[in-house]
Order: sequence, then C-alpha cells, then structure tokens
Amino acid sequence: MAEYLPAAPTNALHATPDFSNWSCPLPLVGYPTIVMGHGGGGKLGNELVEHLFLPAFRNPALENLGDAAVLDLGGGRIAMSTDSFVVQPLFFPGGSIGELAVNGTVNDLAVSGAEPRFLSASFILEEGFPLAQLAAIVSDMAKAAAIAGVQIVTGDTKVVERGHGDGIYINTAGVGLIRPGISVSPLHAMPGDAVIVSGTIGDHGMAIMSVREGLEFESQIRSDCAALNGLIAEVLDVAGPAIHAMRDPTRGGLASTLNEIANSSGVGVAIDEPSLPVRREVQSACELLGLDPVYVANEGKVVFFVAPDAAEQVLAVLHAHPLGRNAAQIGRVTAEHKRMLVARTAMGANRVIPTQIGEQLPRIC
Repeated sequence: MAEYLPAAPTNALHATPDFSNWSCPLPLVGYPTIVMGHGGGGKLGNELVEHLFLPAFRNPALENLGDAAVLDLGGGRIAMSTDSFVVQPLFFPGGSIGELAVNGTVNDLAVSGAEPRFLSASFILEEGFPLAQLAAIVSDMAKAAAIAGVQIVTGDTKVVERGHGDGIYINTAGVGLIRPGISVSPLHAMPGDAVIVSGTIGDHGMAIMSVREGLEFESQIRSDCAALNGLIAEVLDVAGPAIHAMRDPTRGGLASTLNEIANSSGVGVAIDEPSLPVRREVQSACELLGLDPVYVANEGKVVFFVAPDAAEQVLAVLHAHPLGRNAAQIGRVTAEHKRMLVARTAMGANRVIPTQIGEQLPRIC
C-alpha cells in the first residue's frame, strides 16, 4: 500500500511538497500539481487511481476497477457507477452534455452486466449561465433517460461565482440490477477470446474536435452518443455466459480500453489494424490533426471479449441492431506478450500500441 505524507501544519500549507516518502513511481511523483492528463484515461490517470485513490479507499468492490462496482446485497447483486461531465462545447453534432451524462452512466452499468434502473444528477452551475441553455440540457437528459428506460430520481444543484465554473458541470450516479448467472469483469478475459467492437471508432472525439477546430468535410461528423443497454441486453440474451468482459471505450479510446483489459486479466491482446471500423471522414480528420483513431473517445460503442465459439452468434445479434450494424471482430486474446496490445498493420508488420501518458483530446466528455 502506498505511504502518504502526514497532514501539513498550518504554517506549511503553501510550502513545496516533499514526495520522497511516497512509494508511487514516476510520472505521478514528478507532478506536484494536477495536470490535464490526469483526467484523460491514460497512464497519468491510471497512476492517480492506483497509487492515490485505491490505497486510500481500498476495499474488494473497488479493487475490481470496472466501469461500475458490483455489490452483493444478500438478495441479489447490483452495479453502482458514478461519472462527471465537463465536455466543451456543451452542444455538439449528435448530442449534448445532457445526453452524454445520461448515456455515459447507463453504459457504465450495462457493460457491468446490469440492467440500469435509477440515476442521480447533480449540477454545478456558474453564475450568469443562461437559463435557456440549462433548460435545453435538462430536456435532453429527460429524453435520453426515457429512451434508455431509466429514471432520474435524485439530484443536487450548486452555484459558483462567475468565472469559477466554465458554465456547467454535471455529476451522475447510477444503479442497476445484475442479471443472474452473468459475471463480466476486466479480470475475466481469456486466451482465445474474440475481441469484437460494436461499431465505428472515434466518432465522438472527432465530432467534438471538428466543432472546436472548425473543420468541414463532405458529411458532418456526428457523435455516437447513445445508450447501449438495449444492445447489450440482446447480446446477453443469446450468449450471456460466453461474454467474459465488456467495456465502453470512452476516454483514451479503444487502445486504452484494450490495454486496461490486457493488464487486468494478465493476457495479451492482438488486433488486426485493417479490420478496425473507422468512418472515412473520421480517418480524414484524424490525419489532419495528427491523431490515431484508436486513441479517440467513443460514447456509443462497446467492446466484447467473447468465447471463440460464440463470436459469430454475437456478431449476428449486433448486425441486426441499429447500434451494431458496423460491428466487427478486430482481434483475439492471446497468452503471448502478456499485458500488451499489439496490432498487425496493413503492411504485415506488428506494432505495440501503448497506453498514452495523458490525453490527446481534453474536455471530451
């Protein structure tokens, strides 16, 4: 367990901190203050969780480090998740911060094998924020909740002084019931598993960046923001026990998600780069901005780790669903190169795809 500095005396609150007695490795120790990369789903964020939050709050439910905590209440199992949303701009092609807040929380529950039921919603508002914009965001949340079949049952509102809040931040929590007989976890990927993604990657991140950068293409890039619980439920109906792990590849994109699963399960993941489903306009935007689509955020996709004999069955279910028409098997789990993600390129070479240190697209969700 990591060691921590004792509480600083009052007269030392503004002194330079001493990290010499921390057990945390670099780069965390090399950052005496929080940087944007700590929130990006990359190595900096992972180290913040592993070496600061996890040791402080350690318990069996937290140690799984899934998208939601799985809790046994005696009469059944529930999944519980929480998330915060700081995306800019607040409205973007294909969605808004309100839709994102509902769908993102629903998806975190769904990929944990749960049927999402109830959400909370808390708002941090900046003085001077237009009430009409708040009304539009709340309306989007209500519509998204209705589509996903969940209820927003509690919440809170705080207001901060002008210049201290950047408009609006939203925090959510969600609770869902886990299906009997279903046990999916980042720890359960097995050699031989097929790796399947439910559709094109990078849509959300590039929708945000196209607005920020004023990029125009033949067709508008739209976010894939959507609730995935219906899609996932259909897959579990058909192949429940064969689904070993699921994740929605949000911050850090597909690459970060596959690296996390590889590391948690102690396996290797090998993908076929030409098999990755990427829209032409998204690929063009990535090339223009010098980005790799595998690191770009998604908000309406899920990655399945499936027993090999069930892969075709899962793909058939996905292709029959509106949110899974572009689903593809992109690789497999291997006992080789453990805890690493390796891609086979179009030229027949192999390249290691690491987890990024920070993030290439800040304020994306």
